[in-house]
Amino acid sequence: MKGGALITLRGLARTGRSPQLPLHLELADAAGPATLVLQQLLRVLPGQRYVGVAEWRGRKVLAKLLVGSKAARSFQRELDGARLLAGQGLPTPLLLADGLREGEGGWLLFDYLDDAQSLGDAWRAVERQPWLSAEQQAVLAEALELVARMHGQGLWQADLHLDNLLRHNGRLFIIDGGGVRGENPGQPLSRGKVLGNLGVFFAQLPVELEPFIEELLVHYLLANGEHALPLEALLAEVAKVRRWRLRDYLKKAGRDCSLFAAKVGAFGLRVVRRDQEAQLQPLLADLDGRTEAGHIYKTGGTATVARVEVQGRPLVVKRYNIKNLAHWLKRFWRPSRAWHSWREGHRLQLIGIATPQPLAVVERRWCWLRGRAYLITEYCGGQDIIARFQHYVQASPPGNELLALDRLFAALLRERISHGDFKGHNLFWDEARGAWSLIDLDAMQQHRSARRFAKAYARDRARFLRNWPADSGLFKLLDERLPQVPGTCPE
Repeated sequence: MKGGALITLRGLARTGRSPQLPLHLELADAAGPATLVLQQLLRVLPGQRYVGVAEWRGRKVLAKLLVGSKAARSFQRELDGARLLAGQGLPTPLLLADGLREGEGGWLLFDYLDDAQSLGDAWRAVERQPWLSAEQQAVLAEALELVARMHGQGLWQADLHLDNLLRHNGRLFIIDGGGVRGENPGQPLSRGKVLGNLGVFFAQLPVELEPFIEELLVHYLLANGEHALPLEALLAEVAKVRRWRLRDYLKKAGRDCSLFAAKVGAFGLRVVRRDQEAQLQPLLADLDGRTEAGHIYKTGGTATVARVEVQGRPLVVKRYNIKNLAHWLKRFWRPSRAWHSWREGHRLQLIGIATPQPLAVVERRWCWLRGRAYLITEYCGGQDIIARFQHYVQASPPGNELLALDRLFAALLRERISHGDFKGHNLFWDEARGAWSLIDLDAMQQHRSARRFAKAYARDRARFLRNWPADSGLFKLLDERLPQVPGTCPE
C-alpha cells in the first residue's frame, strides 16, 4: 500500500504494527463524511488499536482508531469514559467526533493539545533530585489535587499514572477515558475505591518515596476531605499493587507485546526490546561472529563476555557456553542463565535498583532442549567499586558514593534480594544516575523466606567486604555502615 492511499478500518486492522504513513480514512460525523489523515502513530496494538496525530476537517486531532473483534467493546468503554469526565466538569480534551461501524471498527477524535507535557515527563525531569524535593513535591501535588477532584465526582481511573495527566496552557487535563470508571457519578467515591486507586498511583512511584506518602496525602485531602484515609490501609494497597505490577511486567518480558518482540518455539527463543529491534538486527543475525570479534573480557569455560559495537554504540554480549555433553545434560532441561539474568535485570529496573538495561535474550534450542544462550545489555562504562575505591583503602571515599552504597544495600534488604556473587567487579559506578549498578545477575534471587534471605544476605555482605583487607580503614568503615540482618553478623 502506498503512502497516502485510502484505507478502511478493516484494512487498517491488517496493516500490523507499522502501517505506512500517512493513512487516509473516510470517516463521518454529524456534518457528514470527511477524510481523516493519520500522520503520526503514538501507540499501536496491532490489529486492535491505533492512536496517533491526525488532521480532520482542517484541524489537528488525536485519533483513537479501534479495530478487530474487540472494537465495539473498546469503543464503548472509551466513549463512556470521555463522557463521564466531561459530564462531571473535569478537564479533558474535547471529543470532536466519534462513530462505530459494525464489523469494521470505531473511532474517537479528540482536540489535540499542542505542546502539552505529561506529568510523567515532568517527573522524569526531577526524579534524580533528593527525595521529595520542592520540585518533586510540586509535580506530585498537582497530580494528587486532580485525582482528588476526580474522586470527589465519583470517578476513578483504573490505569492511573502520571503520563495520563497532561499540562497544557497552565491547566492539567485527564486523558485516556478508556480507563475511567464511575461509581455514583456526582457523588464522592467510596473510601475503598479511593484507597485502591491511590494504591495504584503511589505504587508506580519510586519505593523510596513511601516514607513521604503521609505528607503527600495532605495535597489530596485539601481537595477532597470526604474520607479519613488510614495510612496503614493505604500502604497495604500500595504493596499489593507493587507485587502485581512486578508479576505482570516479568510476564510481559517473556511474550510478544508493545514493549517486547518475542519469538518462542521448539527451535529457539528470542526476546528483544521492541524499540531496539531494528538497531540490534545486525548483531542478532551474527551473534557468535560479532562476539568473537568484539573486545573480550572473559572467554572459555561456561561464559564468554565481550563488548561489541553496533552503529557506534557499545553493548555487552554475554554468551553462555555448553562445555561438553555432561554440561549439556545438566542445563538443557531448565531455564538458561541468560533467561534468568534477563528476568532479574528487569526485576531490578522495575524496583529501582540500577543495572545495565537488558536489550535482548536468545536461546538456541532443538526440540525444546536448550543449548547455547546469549544476553545483550547496555554497556556500563563506569569504574567498578574496586577501581573506584582504590585510593581510599585507608581513607573515606566520597560521601555521595557512600550514600549510594547505603541506598543499594537498603534496597536489597527491603526487597529481600541476594546477588550470589557480590564481588567488587560486579558493582559499577553509574555517573549519570549517581548510583551503583549491579551486573552479572546469574545467581540473583528475590527470596520469599526471611530466613533464607538472611543467610544469603550475610554471604553477600561478607563477600563484598572481602574486596578489601580486614585491617584496612575502608573495610572497617564499610563494616560499620552496611546494615546487618539480626542473627547473621556479629554486633
